[in-house]
Amino acid sequence: MNLPWLVADIGGTNARFGLVTEIGVRPGAVAVLAGRDHDGLPEAVAAYLADHAGGVQPGAACLAIAGPVEGDRYRLTNAGWSGSVRDLGIPHVELLNDFEALAASLPHLAAGDLVPLGGPEPSRGVKAVLGPGTGLGVAGLVPTAAGWTPLPGEGGHVTVPVLDERDREVVRALHAGGLEHVVAEHLLSGPGLTRLHRALAAVRGVDAPSLPAAEIVARLDDTLCAETVEVFCGLLGTFAGNVALTMGARGGVYLGGGVLPRIVDRVLASDFRRRFEATPTLGDYLSAIATTLIVAPQPALTGAAAWLAQCLAGTSDLEYA
Repeated sequence: MNLPWLVADIGGTNARFGLVTEIGVRPGAVAVLAGRDHDGLPEAVAAYLADHAGGVQPGAACLAIAGPVEGDRYRLTNAGWSGSVRDLGIPHVELLNDFEALAASLPHLAAGDLVPLGGPEPSRGVKAVLGPGTGLGVAGLVPTAAGWTPLPGEGGHVTVPVLDERDREVVRALHAGGLEHVVAEHLLSGPGLTRLHRALAAVRGVDAPSLPAAEIVARLDDTLCAETVEVFCGLLGTFAGNVALTMGARGGVYLGGGVLPRIVDRVLASDFRRRFEATPTLGDYLSAIATTLIVAPQPALTGAAAWLAQCLAGTSDLEYA
């Protein structure tokens, strides 16, 4: 299939695009478009190609979508875009869930793209990737004789994992506020930080303004904001441990998404790793699993490019520099 190829990571807030002009090299001409500025995916693709890619016509594309995909159809979970990739007019299009693409990137990330969060070195076994952004994504990566196969999922919508009394008080506050069924994404996401901050204010009996996630993580001297980040990291540790156990992810658990790279030091200093290992029966199992934070720029584009190359060329051994 003729180059260039279009790759994209379409989230609930932003649509990230890039071009593959040479196999074995990470995508270039990367641009981030605000989803609210475009009526749908075809319009966003057309705007990117016209304004950032010199009007080229890609020979193939791989699109990573923050929501469920089925065949040629997609639907964003936290935005209004839905439809068929046939509407794009590109000869060959592969569709992936966004965290499926992030999983596909894992074998192609360098040491500088990763920050260890505890445990041994990652191994070649089954890997899991999860992370908070506009929503909470989860996927796996399975080694096979032919290479690596990403495994999509919607694990962010499981019931929220509570471990201690403070967690339970937060959930009770959310129930009292009208949220009948609290799922992990309700707290472990960008909007979830805002919801968690409000719930903790109710638990503590204090008045607090509703703050966006960026302000919560930036207010280091605010006691309630600091506690919000602390509880967030603890809940994330328990959730990540549950994902590791469910997937048998002895090859490592990787954390991505848009929130965590902004608070790397606070995750490292938090209760994340202790909560990750906190299980009454399989603590040794979890202590032997590496946890790693992805800090690479636009890793899902790298994964989309790798997956498209594998689909078109029948190989998964391409390395992206």
